[in-house]
Amino acid sequence: MPDEFSLAGKTVWVAGHRGMAGSAIVRRLAREDCRILTVGRSDVDLRRQAEVEAWLDANRPDAVFVAAGTVGGIHANSTRPAEFIYDNMMIEFNVIHASYRAGVKKLLFLGSSCIYPRHAPQPIAEEALLTGPLEPTNEWYAVAKIAGIKLCEAYRRQYGCDFISAMPTNLYGPGDNFDLMQGHVAAAMIAKVHQAKVDGRPTIELWGTGTPQREFLYVDDLADALVFLMKHYSDEPHMNVGTGKEISIRELAELLSRIVGYEGSIVLDRTKPDGMPRKVMRVDRLADLGWRAPTELEEGFRQAYQWYVEHRGDARR
Repeated sequence: MPDEFSLAGKTVWVAGHRGMAGSAIVRRLAREDCRILTVGRSDVDLRRQAEVEAWLDANRPDAVFVAAGTVGGIHANSTRPAEFIYDNMMIEFNVIHASYRAGVKKLLFLGSSCIYPRHAPQPIAEEALLTGPLEPTNEWYAVAKIAGIKLCEAYRRQYGCDFISAMPTNLYGPGDNFDLMQGHVAAAMIAKVHQAKVDGRPTIELWGTGTPQREFLYVDDLADALVFLMKHYSDEPHMNVGTGKEISIRELAELLSRIVGYEGSIVLDRTKPDGMPRKVMRVDRLADLGWRAPTELEEGFRQAYQWYVEHRGDARR
């Protein structure tokens, strides 16, 4: 393990601090002896190179977490492909290049497990990157995230920048987007099951066959892993961050029904897409460094549901 990159006394910028991952990073950094920098979109549009460079030149952080981006589930990816590829590529290119120009000592780029091929051998190892075709339902987002990984590798090789990348599995928890059409599967399902209970509906509908296997990571566990990597990892290969455990979409719906207290039935709409048939990541490399996800799935989703109820107006009914 390399010498620790201590955060004590350093200025740390969290790009994307209002998002689910970014806000969790801010919460985790509050336990470190560092100065946390954030900036809103109304002040700096990260898609605009000049704005990003001017802000970084003025603030000169020591470390940067790149958690900003346009995100969403299958429907959002399928209907807004231009936004997903343009926004994410502009944000990461501008932030990474401007960080190099401003002399940032260490940067961590946050990618996504959707970078891997649709039919990658499971569990997915980091070496599976670019070994096959992507999942069509999220390829725009995946291409942008792959570009971000390669940008960090390129700046490390050419300029010696200590820029690293981490690839989280599917996230859930406080700050998620619970919109039924634009949100990720776990958050959208929480909202759907809750509303079915509130309305007294006898059934809830799931897209697809219910058989795809997915891995889910509580977002505050992700933040802890990212701070760990910022301190202890310094190398070119990107690092998977997950639990190594999987659950089917139908089993997830059943788990959430128990947590919410919904007693209706689950109906499958097999005309809708499933996405990747299975997606679980190998997390051996991160475990070998000394980090494992502490939050069990049921406990994590109980906390996520409690947050949803407390922060969504109609969830209080």
